[in-house]
Amino acid sequence: MAMPNGSELLVILGVVVILFGGKKIPELAKGLGQGIRNFKNEMKEDTVEAKPDTPVKSETTTQTDIPKPIEISKETVTVSSEVKSTYQT
Repeated sequence: MAMPNGSELLVILGVVVILFGGKKIPELAKGLGQGIRNFKNEMKEDTVEAKPDTPVKSETTTQTDIPKPIEISKETVTVSSEVKSTYQT
């Protein structure tokens, strides 16, 4: 599809002015410009976030860096014969 020439552009511009009016066109252009600007900013943020960060190693270990050990309960559980017979296969 070829680009419209000068006379076709004038006809398109005339139709836009008739449909939207002279006051709405600057508002539409402003909204379009803001949308494009927001899109570009989001694309820049995505490329910055996509770069892997190098982890910073600290030379000292703090207490919060050491994981707590898992505590295992050593309580004895008694199971009644009713439960045993229900779950035995």
